[in-house]
Amino acid sequence: MMNRFLKGAALVGATLALALSPAAAQRKQLLEYPSIHSPAVGDKGMVVSQNALASQTGADILRRGGNAVDAAVAMGFVLAVTLPRAGNIGGDGFMLVHDAASGADVFLDFRSVAPKTATLAMFMDNKGKESPLASRGYLAPSVPGTVAGLHAAHQRFGKLRWADVVAPALALAKHGVRLTPDEAFVFGWAKERLATSKASAATYYHADGTLYRAGEIMRQPDLAWTLGHIARDGADGFYKGPVAARFAADMQANGGIISMADLAAYRPVWRQPLVGSYRGLQVVTAPPASAGGATLLNMLNIIENFDLNASGAGSAQTLHLMAEAMKMGYADRYRFLGDTDFVSVPLKGFLAKDYAKIRAAQIDPAHAKPAAMLGSGDPTRFESPSTTHFSVADAAGNVVSTTYTLGADFGSGVMIAGTGILLNNQMNNFSHEAAAEALRTGAPPPLNAMAPGKRMLSTMMPTMVFKAGKPWLVTGTPGGSTIIDTVLQLVVNVVDFGLNVEEATHQPRIYQDAGDKLRVEPNFNPDTVRLLTAMGHPVTSDETMGSAQSIMIENGLFLGGADPRRPGALAVAP
Repeated sequence: MMNRFLKGAALVGATLALALSPAAAQRKQLLEYPSIHSPAVGDKGMVVSQNALASQTGADILRRGGNAVDAAVAMGFVLAVTLPRAGNIGGDGFMLVHDAASGADVFLDFRSVAPKTATLAMFMDNKGKESPLASRGYLAPSVPGTVAGLHAAHQRFGKLRWADVVAPALALAKHGVRLTPDEAFVFGWAKERLATSKASAATYYHADGTLYRAGEIMRQPDLAWTLGHIARDGADGFYKGPVAARFAADMQANGGIISMADLAAYRPVWRQPLVGSYRGLQVVTAPPASAGGATLLNMLNIIENFDLNASGAGSAQTLHLMAEAMKMGYADRYRFLGDTDFVSVPLKGFLAKDYAKIRAAQIDPAHAKPAAMLGSGDPTRFESPSTTHFSVADAAGNVVSTTYTLGADFGSGVMIAGTGILLNNQMNNFSHEAAAEALRTGAPPPLNAMAPGKRMLSTMMPTMVFKAGKPWLVTGTPGGSTIIDTVLQLVVNVVDFGLNVEEATHQPRIYQDAGDKLRVEPNFNPDTVRLLTAMGHPVTSDETMGSAQSIMIENGLFLGGADPRRPGALAVAP
């Protein structure tokens, strides 16, 4: 499918030749562009992220001879300095890599794990509900995986010296970052959460407690100290030695449970990515403990049974069919997915095309069905005996899609004293209440029940779509539970409707989980909302969804789509 951007853009040589011919000059007096949203264009690669400094760093790494993994690792560390509400060394994530030399697609799981001494009782109140301690404070963090993950990726694929890819973040932490209006605003918004520990308050606010203003420079010397150890000693600079000692001491002093033994024992895991197809194109995405990748492929399989192109992009009919598929996908996700290192997951059945046909047959093309009526299916019949995302592509054909997170914006609010490490709050991503209910009734525990060393489920899902065996679309997004639906819509927009990557990014989004309410973004077309309501969808609206940072590779060009939903996003060609 020829991308609409390339059909009319001045960058296409054949189009230019035609436009310059005498006959064409008589017919056309003005250069025409087919879309109101045009992507960034490069011929030597592309870098896209939620933060301009991170994107510029990644492009600079490519210019200096680094490959896509070098650039992604450097960006991961820079985002810990420039976008601390989501970028991190105290959180976790997933990285999907296409290695051009071997043609292999590999997936790196650096999701965090529960500490060894964690117990269910720590995270429950006396009413059988999850305690706020699971979301904020020193019990909320799980053992971080980001540094181990970035180091493992670089050890396997990187070209530049490790210290050189950490150096940009180290310099920014030491010398400071000039805050944009949005970056200054979020510290005011998060002041209560960041008061959880003295170190975070001291780092992100002036000594008298007042806010940094836009244009002021914020320095993070403690984070620079930690990055210095990481630059010199690799992952051991974080998980062992002086940094780990400060980490464990601050945990112990404040009632936390992450120990030096927990840190030393952490390992990222190389896994096989999930591989499916949609409309004849190969889709490669995240395996469990991501719930997102399997759910995406499940939904695409269902939608493939309908002709979305006939109903059109953004139409009520298209959105209705997608919403019903989302409803069923989320219901199956909650019932059947968990960390495959600990539980058995019916992945083959979950991803089977025949299973999707049965689910698709349950959809009424004219009316929404209540979630309780659709429910979850039975994929076992088909078995045999604030997060952020960045995408990178280099001129050699290597491609990286990375999503990583602190959980909530600014995570647990806890910064480890003397290190600048802001910690995640991922312990609340286990199914604590369902586990407590199962314990009370004697029922089997949910697949996402907490266990020491276990990875909690995640919706993060770095994803690639391949055409003729080559990476064509590289994408992913933050957004918590909206991640799956956001990536689904981006894929449908480019595959079914032929939108360029920037057009696909700008399309208004919907969100439907396993419940009945259909959420739409602000200022959604009111005529479409009326039609959806008439079809039986209870429509609500509050805020935008996701921040997809995507690359399309087509006709020898790298097309970058930076999502404007969160300020500061930038696509940069090296």
